[in-house]
Amino acid sequence: MNTTTHPTPKHVPTLPSPAQYDAFHTARARTDLVARMYAAAMGADYPAEIGASSSCDWPLLGLITSRLSMRPGQLLVDAGCGTGGIGLWLARALALRLDGFDLSPVAVTQAAARRPYFLGNDAARATFRVADLQNTSLPASAAHGIVCIDALGRTRDRDQAVAELGRVLAPGGRLVMTRSLRRDATPTWGEQAAAAGLVVEHVDERPGEPAMWERLYRFWIAHAHELRRELGDAPAQRMLAEAEQMLPALQGRRAVLLTLHRPATAPDQDRTADRIASPDRHGGRHTPDERIPQ
Repeated sequence: MNTTTHPTPKHVPTLPSPAQYDAFHTARARTDLVARMYAAAMGADYPAEIGASSSCDWPLLGLITSRLSMRPGQLLVDAGCGTGGIGLWLARALALRLDGFDLSPVAVTQAAARRPYFLGNDAARATFRVADLQNTSLPASAAHGIVCIDALGRTRDRDQAVAELGRVLAPGGRLVMTRSLRRDATPTWGEQAAAAGLVVEHVDERPGEPAMWERLYRFWIAHAHELRRELGDAPAQRMLAEAEQMLPALQGRRAVLLTLHRPATAPDQDRTADRIASPDRHGGRHTPDERIPQ
């Protein structure tokens, strides 16, 4: 997914459909206009290689790398992976195996096509598929680490999504995700973590993130004509509606990178995921019978 995330209610009444996500990713593949706008908004912090429609910049990538604390060969899950850039970059940088999933079949297809660029002849160690944050279809304790960037705000029930990701996380593993809320709001992530059997390990403030979104939204509005011409009326209108809706809320926004940890309850339990998700001789995994897109 890797799309914009906002301080919206926990239970979102209306959500983009997979078809709407597909339309955005299809349109964006035809032009570099959206990428150029993200690059202008982020400046020197824009990771062009990743090309995600999210708040992921170079400082965030470095922080994610540190917080995951993963070892080579372990399994990373990219939850709401969008076109796959974040997970693939991490898999290459940390020598990890990767399982990425997203609601959009078009995004998943695009992510799979990018594997050779990041992993070369070892592209088989990354898989991408269509799935939902609330129902990943992954085995329990399958992942040594999970990254979820700007995706939780697009799920119907955040408590259930965190619980599902916690179920997938192996003892000793970490779930690293972006979160946002109003500055005057009381965070609920401690309760969500506890309900999922996780503990809050780090809360890293991201004070520059709201200003980045403000710059980006103002670019969208200023270049509305180009967006409509390059992307088409429907995707462009959803972007512009988001910009108009969210701009007034940005001054009161708090953005963080949240790291949740599943404590290891026994010395050998950290290797549960190695047994469950180890590559088979064909390079796959043993599994059971399983901001924009508006």
